[in-house]
Amino acid sequence: MRSEFEDTIAAISTPLGFAGIGIVRLSGRDAIRIADEVFFSPKKKTLREAQSHRMLYGYIVQPDRKGGFLSNGVSPSSNEVIDEVLVSVMRAPYTYTREDVVEINCHGGPLPLRKVLELLLKGGARLAEPGEFTKRAFLNGRIDLAQAEAVLDLISAMTEQAQRAAMEQLSGGLSKKVETLRDKLIELTAFVEAYIDFPEEDIEALSLRDMNKKALEISEDLRQLIDSSRHGVLLREGLKCAIIGRPNVGKSSLLNALLQQDRAIVTEMPGTTRDVIEEYLDINGLPVRIMDTAGIREARNIAEREGVQRSLKTMQDADIVLLVLDGSEHLHDTDRQLIEESHSKNTILVINKIDLLGRTQYDMAELSPSRLRPMVKISALKGTGLEELRNTILDIALGDKSSLGYGIVTNIRHVKALEMALSGVDSFMEGLNRSLSPELLSVELKEALDAIGEIIGITTSQDILNKIFSTFCIGK
Repeated sequence: MRSEFEDTIAAISTPLGFAGIGIVRLSGRDAIRIADEVFFSPKKKTLREAQSHRMLYGYIVQPDRKGGFLSNGVSPSSNEVIDEVLVSVMRAPYTYTREDVVEINCHGGPLPLRKVLELLLKGGARLAEPGEFTKRAFLNGRIDLAQAEAVLDLISAMTEQAQRAAMEQLSGGLSKKVETLRDKLIELTAFVEAYIDFPEEDIEALSLRDMNKKALEISEDLRQLIDSSRHGVLLREGLKCAIIGRPNVGKSSLLNALLQQDRAIVTEMPGTTRDVIEEYLDINGLPVRIMDTAGIREARNIAEREGVQRSLKTMQDADIVLLVLDGSEHLHDTDRQLIEESHSKNTILVINKIDLLGRTQYDMAELSPSRLRPMVKISALKGTGLEELRNTILDIALGDKSSLGYGIVTNIRHVKALEMALSGVDSFMEGLNRSLSPELLSVELKEALDAIGEIIGITTSQDILNKIFSTFCIGK
């Protein structure tokens, strides 16, 4: 199988920086020829003659300066050697893109990688666009669109659960379920179309009751997939958790305690944190983007005012708010204000500094009218109560689920497509009950089919494809 693409693409496929190894990748019908023109083997081997999925040792040199190597592999001054390399040759169709692919394993510094890439571009390759290698894998039929999106999910997975979910989708778990649903919709649509195309023929067709039964089965399957997305999307997107409170209640200490590292500066001086500090936390497989914010109080200068405004915006954008209160003091007016302002959010009241004995403790009766929000007593300094806090975050995120399964639907785009398909199937059943014409019923089923097809790329527009692959890094 040969690719339909005429051009050959190239890119650096490893992160820029300093490392032991860096990889420059080519894909396309001229990949082997272009790489061979800048490759020199001390044993006089060529990439054109190399067996597929084999590595060759040699050098990347200026294409017009080949030859003249000494037996020890050192070139005379008349030759410019860019790098000492191992080159992998992979011939179509048994490659990632189903095109000829060459991977040049260089030393991992930015300079040799850049110079090797420049030689390949001068030799006729084109710089790859973001995600273009994976896009070619999709367009050449190696993977479907859901699997292509799973590649990015796998790269960006923050926890083992997220990694498992991405691998489940990459291996075709979601695609198989979608294809099964699509087959059922096609079968149902065929019976409806039979009524339209052959109204006067004696066709053995499903009764209205049987059609409704099949549609109901499809509807239930769609609902199950949509229900699985609650946990799946959390695994992919992560949970946004904001630490909010007035100055010096221990917000930064809580961040450091949860992360088990000194990420935020902690002092006894109120207002140390001026901006939002973000880190990722793994809570039993759930990726949590935890954000420490500036203390909320009456601002004394422009910088502090901006910090307070960012804190309030972070609170509004968060999925869960950790409202930290100082357990060694009475409630302040600012505390009461924040309790009221966080009313519409999933808020956990975090009573900090419970290790400070002999000081005035909170009057819990004053906090009891806080609309039954969860309350956890902790000592960020001593680590007391942190496990209970983590479990409370997990309980709010997952509802009544005790553990985080890797829901098979992890992508918002897939959820919207499933919801559109469900709407079409439900409208079909409603139309059956109202005895609508077969033509109208067929339209509803076709819309459901189109929506289902968008998930695996059967009916996806070019604009959607461009948007999906633009989120990938160049080189993947």
